Amino acid sequence: MSVRIDGMSIHVEGNSPVEDAELILAALQENPQRSVDLSRAIRLHTASVQVLRALRPKVIGLPSDPFQARLVVFRHDLA
Repeated sequence: MSVRIDGMSIHVEGNSPVEDAELILAALQENPQRSVDLSRAIRLHTASVQVLRALRPKVIGLPSDPFQARLVVFRHDLA
């Protein structure tokens, strides 16, 4: 798994498969105040991108893939 939950932060690292979308969704539903750290992410599955766009959590860092970085957050969402 490339998702690690550490208190108020959700860390996504490396290539994130489809299964990570459910983990991210559950963690954000459990506590919507959690931030999502994508600074060590390379690529996210489209399902994870959809979760992040729908729930719009506070995002720290961006995936290294420039196209996905533009998809995941809007400029004003970036912490």
